Amino acid sequence: MSATAPAKTSFKEQMLQAREEAIVQTANRLLAEKGFESMTVDEVAATVGIAKASLYKHFPSKEDLAAAAMVRIMQRTLDFLAAVPAEDKPVDKLRAVVRWAMQMQLAGEMPSLPHQNSSLRAALMNNRGYLDRLVTISDQLGGWIQAAQADGSLNPKLPAIAVLYTLFARACDPVLGFLKAGGLQTDEQIVELVLATCFDGLAAR
Repeated sequence: MSATAPAKTSFKEQMLQAREEAIVQTANRLLAEKGFESMTVDEVAATVGIAKASLYKHFPSKEDLAAAAMVRIMQRTLDFLAAVPAEDKPVDKLRAVVRWAMQMQLAGEMPSLPHQNSSLRAALMNNRGYLDRLVTISDQLGGWIQAAQADGSLNPKLPAIAVLYTLFARACDPVLGFLKAGGLQTDEQIVELVLATCFDGLAAR
């Protein structure tokens, strides 16, 4: 007896999925450019080329839309972590992740983190998809941090959680934008400069 073939996605469903992806991509870019407070649903709808009412059929609120964009970047982060070579040294794995996050920010693809009292933050704290991915990312990076401290690559006196938050902060570091605006370095040079200050510090060696 043959197995039942999976149901094919209808053309209408494919179109809806494509539109939803376009909406999330646009929200992601606007969150990176101006942040949650300044982004408007009207702006997202106009950029995608749909009516605001159509957008609300996909995402009932601005918070839901922004949360979908944050879940998307979390998943992209997980995908990147999975691609980091397992044989690399722990500190090199951490450098690779921070480098990628800064490259994403300079490319305008990294949503800025919400403020502590933002309605988006409240929505994210109730979003299982976001929280599950955040915990998974934190656990994996935390393990690499502890391993790097154990082998002497990172300062073992620093609390691992403080190192983790320092690395997270590089994904939305304003220094990148300041250096880019100065026009003296390429994006790659900027990334390497900030990587050096992050991992090697400012003291002369």
